[in-house]
Amino acid sequence: MARVKRGVNARKRHRKVLKQAKGFYGKKSKVFRAANPAVMRSLRSAYIGRKHRKREFRKLWITRINAAARANNISYSRLMDGLRKADIRINRKMLSEMAIHDPAGFSQIVDRAKSALN
Repeated sequence: MARVKRGVNARKRHRKVLKQAKGFYGKKSKVFRAANPAVMRSLRSAYIGRKHRKREFRKLWITRINAAARANNISYSRLMDGLRKADIRINRKMLSEMAIHDPAGFSQIVDRAKSALN
């Protein structure tokens, strides 16, 4: 059987990990054995962070809509119920943008939701 030397592949893998560890503090950016677990941890955190970002934005939109809805004398949950009953399909991101940049249009939507509730 032919002899297999694996140095090239190991070096390539080490170089890839060390490149990902660029910017880490101290030994974590220079030494493979310290960098490898740090990189794996950071990749895991980045994956989780991408999920958390979606949650955080939804929370922000709901907070903005609630504030604007209460300025129009209706709670967030009543507003969303009214929009559903009025068959107005608009997502929370667009509603929050309207609440900030187009208060007149938002109050028209709130009036339609209120009339659907009655």
